Amino acid sequence: MAQSSYLFLNLPLKKPHTITMIKEHHKCLIIGAGPAGYTAAIYAARADLKPIMYVGMQPGGQLMDTTEVDNFPGYPKGVEGPQMMEDFRAQAERFGTEVRSGLVTQAFLNETPKRVLVEDKAEITADTIIICTGATAKWLGLPSEERLKSGGVSACAVCDGFFYRNQVVAIVGAGDTACEEASYLSKICKKVIMLVRKENFRASKAMQHRVETTANIEIHFSTETVEVLGEQTVEGVKIKNNITGVESTLEVTGFFVAIGHRPNTDVFKGQLDMDENGYLITKPDSTHTNIEGVFAAGDVQDHKYRQAVTAAGTGCMSALDAERYLAAMAD
Repeated sequence: MAQSSYLFLNLPLKKPHTITMIKEHHKCLIIGAGPAGYTAAIYAARADLKPIMYVGMQPGGQLMDTTEVDNFPGYPKGVEGPQMMEDFRAQAERFGTEVRSGLVTQAFLNETPKRVLVEDKAEITADTIIICTGATAKWLGLPSEERLKSGGVSACAVCDGFFYRNQVVAIVGAGDTACEEASYLSKICKKVIMLVRKENFRASKAMQHRVETTANIEIHFSTETVEVLGEQTVEGVKIKNNITGVESTLEVTGFFVAIGHRPNTDVFKGQLDMDENGYLITKPDSTHTNIEGVFAAGDVQDHKYRQAVTAAGTGCMSALDAERYLAAMAD
């Protein structure tokens, strides 16, 4: 039997991969991108605050899921949401904003200076922080709903209702927001079908009365949405009666989801004042939070209007507030 032989090589051991965390200090840190964040960046950069921005998980915010924006000034022919956000970003970068990818995972806002951790990438301290993390629409979780988000499924009647003028649409929800959006759609659409999962509304009596007395609003209580129908665009919705179990189909061309939004504020809990739903509370007529030098703009602190143009307005305010805060600190 032949003797086995083995060859041993003295190969150099690989050094373990180490991640070097960036440590920096800045005058102004903007957390989140969207109309509020980019507008804050434009104003802060023009004020020579040399802002840096971390864009989070969805650069551009909810507008990245919006096909057509027709109600923002300066776009007379309309613009697609992602293109609009590219324009905002280009303008912010033109004035020197440094836009970075990354998600803020921890915040230490009571420290001096304020400090945040960006995943395992960076530890940033800042004299001022502008929070523009927005809010995320709640969805039903249907595959068909996700597939048709750019083809007739929407979470904002005020934004997209115009495109369904004189058409039949459905809206899911039972609270004040759903009733308010149904009322808004009723002025535009031929017919609005409200789908309410339980046997009654959660909305205030006044809002209930408004939809119940509107001739072209049809209300289906105890009704579950089974599937949104259509390949490229919404063609209907399959529903089920929760009491009888009977399924049926409604012919609609638009499907609106109004079951609420969730503000992206988890990382700031226990430090910043919030309302019962998690929206950041700002001081009257300002974007100041309860912590000096920390400001909030856009949908993260606005559960009432939730429009791109109002978010941009508070983004402007936040940068001006930050600039004035730093000027006062320097005096």
